Amino acid sequence: MTAISLKNININLSSTKIICNLSVDIDESEFISIVGPNGGGKSTLLKAILGLITPESGEISIFGSNIKKVDKHLIGYVPQLKTLERSFPAIPLELVASGILGTWPIRLNSELKDKSQSALEKVGAGDYSKKQLSRLSGGELQRVYLARCFVRNPKLLLLDEPNTGIDYASEMDLNNLIEEYRDSSKATIIVVTHDWEAAYHHADKVLLLNKTKICYAHPKEAFAAENLRLAFGHIGHKHEMHFAG
Repeated sequence: MTAISLKNININLSSTKIICNLSVDIDESEFISIVGPNGGGKSTLLKAILGLITPESGEISIFGSNIKKVDKHLIGYVPQLKTLERSFPAIPLELVASGILGTWPIRLNSELKDKSQSALEKVGAGDYSKKQLSRLSGGELQRVYLARCFVRNPKLLLLDEPNTGIDYASEMDLNNLIEEYRDSSKATIIVVTHDWEAAYHHADKVLLLNKTKICYAHPKEAFAAENLRLAFGHIGHKHEMHFAG
């Protein structure tokens, strides 16, 4: 079945064309990486799927329902690390519990505490469940946000550059946690990323995006030299990749 259907999507922000005539169908349980240059519309597309931005024209459906009618509990979202407010006086247990309640908890009862603690332990964050968010590293904070998503078992998980600002070991752990969740839940995963290596090895398909669809295919096809030239304008030393297998 189709998890997400995008038909002729056009998005303008401040009179600037951000996404033009984009049509893509994403099947259930697929792992999709969205790759493209800065300003190419990647984060904007995620926000449109979340219903935070309304396209000028076109249709978005999720699990067969109009975006405005879909049950929001079916969707989990991990925003960019750089957009998160770390100074908020809260602890991971409270942040995860907000994923269950849909609002910030005034008080944590024993059931909320148990569910939140269990979700944190599943992502390796149980040891710092009561630590102030402001004291967490980038990798630790990303684990907490994953736990916040996982705690309600979403069928669709959207992640916006989850590996930015974290070290290599944390990045590998994060990729493994996302794959493990997909395998156990059969959820559909969509990741915006600048990490081409991770996209090549983890994604079922890559959407190469620069305001419009350049290619939507298996990573080996999507990352063909001609597609990369169309998306990025050139292939310099920073874009060269050596893939195994």
